[in-house]
Amino acid sequence: MIIKLVIDRFEGDKAVLKAKDNGTIVWPKDKLPRDAKEGSSLLFAISGDPNKDKSSRDLAREILNDILNPEP
Repeated sequence: MIIKLVIDRFEGDKAVLKAKDNGTIVWPKDKLPRDAKEGSSLLFAISGDPNKDKSSRDLAREILNDILNPEP
């Protein structure tokens, strides 16, 4: 998923980013492109991490097995 955001303003070391639907995200200023300024457009790519999801499920399964089937 790609989200287009615009830098609305800077507040100290943070940037307030606005989406088309007026949703806002507060983002560290030092994590923006060097030439970013108020009004600059940014594209954010968001995706899941299937490897992390699988390892999280495996860990949860192990914990549940330990709780439900304790060793004597």
